[in-house]
Amino acid sequence: MTDRRNDPIRSFNFELEIDDIPRGAFSDVTGLVSEVQVAEYRDGNDRQLHTRRLAGLVKASNLTLKRGVTPDDSLWQWYLNILNGVADRRNVTITLLDEARTPKIRWHAEQCWICKIEGPALKAAGNEVAMESVEIVHEGIVMELA
Repeated sequence: MTDRRNDPIRSFNFELEIDDIPRGAFSDVTGLVSEVQVAEYRDGNDRQLHTRRLAGLVKASNLTLKRGVTPDDSLWQWYLNILNGVADRRNVTITLLDEARTPKIRWHAEQCWICKIEGPALKAAGNEVAMESVEIVHEGIVMELA
């Protein structure tokens, strides 16, 4: 009988796809949040002295991606489209990979567009990795186990 270790999936190995086209890997993602807002309601002739709490609108947080600088400028070109008034909405998939680069979890975000892009902080005396940040607005996110 062999002992099998079940290690947790490490959270530093992500892939980004835009409209099913791989656009690179990145080291940090935040905003994988979907929240149902609470709508409070009370009818005028209710006998209860409390409000009813109903499921309201779904609110999605913006996705923030941070990655190393690469020669691929596709995210910047997408941002320029938005900046120039082009309604350029795309679908984004973020995939968490295990150490063997096998997909484990995917998050699909729909109707996305870039609302903020930040270049790296450049310091001649520093030894940090040059990172850039992209913030993406979306209209809904779905998680899928691979």
